[in-house]
Amino acid sequence: MFIDLLRKRRSVRVFQDKAVEQEKVDLLIEAMLRAPSSRSLYPWEFVVVQNRDTIEALSRAKPHGSAFMKNASLAIVVCADPEKCDVWIEDCSIATILLHLAATDLDLGSCWVQIRLREHDAQKSAEGYVSDTLGLKKGMVVEAIVAIGYPVKESTAHPDSSLLRDRVSFERYGEKAMSLIQD
Repeated sequence: MFIDLLRKRRSVRVFQDKAVEQEKVDLLIEAMLRAPSSRSLYPWEFVVVQNRDTIEALSRAKPHGSAFMKNASLAIVVCADPEKCDVWIEDCSIATILLHLAATDLDLGSCWVQIRLREHDAQKSAEGYVSDTLGLKKGMVVEAIVAIGYPVKESTAHPDSSLLRDRVSFERYGEKAMSLIQD
């Protein structure tokens, strides 16, 4: 069931030194390309990176939260042409979550690396750094990078008790249902 896949999905930041097979890379690409898009404008584009040196360079995109990526065997950079669609951020995010779920379904680990609105250093944005590293065309923006690989260890699901059920209202904000309130 789909809910089992959601329960299994975790952010993975430690990967085995093992390449992701091309068949799995192809399935990950297909999952992203099947993402819905507002008004079918599809503003997203993806850069699939398997070269270790390039992944190492991408792991330096920002001072915090990207270094773990250097050990991934695959990185997928999620970009967009903001001229195509005013909701490119949402469209990219939808494609990215489908990528994460597909990775989980293929027994791969993945983790989102936020690039948009982050700094590389005092002179350059993380987005500018990634754009320069990959030679993106003028006008392209970078939403995120997804690091992917085989996890070193299997993660357990978040316990049901960790779900933020108190953030769910019914019919009107603040109205709670007794069935969702856990002891």
